[in-house]
Amino acid sequence: MEHTLNIYPEDKKELYKLLKKQMKSILEDEHNTIANLANSSALINEALKDINWVGFYLMNDGELLLGPFQGKVACVHIQIGRGVCGTSAFENKTQLVKDVHQFPGHIACDSASNSEIVVPLRHDGKVVGVLDIDSPLLSRFDEIDAVELEELVKIIEQSCNWN
Repeated sequence: MEHTLNIYPEDKKELYKLLKKQMKSILEDEHNTIANLANSSALINEALKDINWVGFYLMNDGELLLGPFQGKVACVHIQIGRGVCGTSAFENKTQLVKDVHQFPGHIACDSASNSEIVVPLRHDGKVVGVLDIDSPLLSRFDEIDAVELEELVKIIEQSCNWN
């Protein structure tokens, strides 16, 4: 029998404080984008409760292309402006969706997902990808998640070589 020690605090602000500290530590001295996004998705997946998918989509030839992730198989290509991820990339802003079934044009890669948050990744002010997190729970994400994940994404953005 395997036992997992949950080191993450129940308090959301404390959880994100620890997560940002860990993120800085694992990304320190590494600048390879794919390696950093792979470790970032693994860390987020380990830290956040009640999620069923976390990963990145990266800009590639005018669309979002699946990048490193944790979870079930996922959609590979997403058009800019389509679905939650494409809308986040198009509007260059975080999308906080409490019920994905009410989101116009939602792309259902996993029918078990009910809420979603997507945060754009930027380099020189331009969207280079998005962080996408899904949950089987309705209203899993709130404004605290949005603010804290935007700060977490800044750590990721600064660690990667986007060229």
